[in-house]
Amino acid sequence: MSGVRLNRRLTLEREAAVPDGAGGRSAAWAALGTIWGEMTPRSGRETAIETGTLSRAGYRVKVRALPEGHGARPRAGDRFRTGTRLFDIRAVQEAGPAARYLICTVEEEVTP
Repeated sequence: MSGVRLNRRLTLEREAAVPDGAGGRSAAWAALGTIWGEMTPRSGRETAIETGTLSRAGYRVKVRALPEGHGARPRAGDRFRTGTRLFDIRAVQEAGPAARYLICTVEEEVTP
């Protein structure tokens, strides 16, 4: 037993271009599916912005691995959604020599 607790239900989303109705395209997020992951909090920081403050919190998310090239494999630029919270995926790497899991470095932005 690896001790990994995949106890957080996450929706994996990927940005896709959709017609904007005026002959162009705009970006929208499309759900690729639901996966289970283990979230571990990392560092956080607060930044002053024009309208107040912006909080950024980092997390490490461990999910079951999928083969390289699989359409539902998380990649940098995707995001996880859980309820109303959004987590931007910054990096993805395989965990351990057997590569049974992927470690996703994610960041959540919160504007109060």
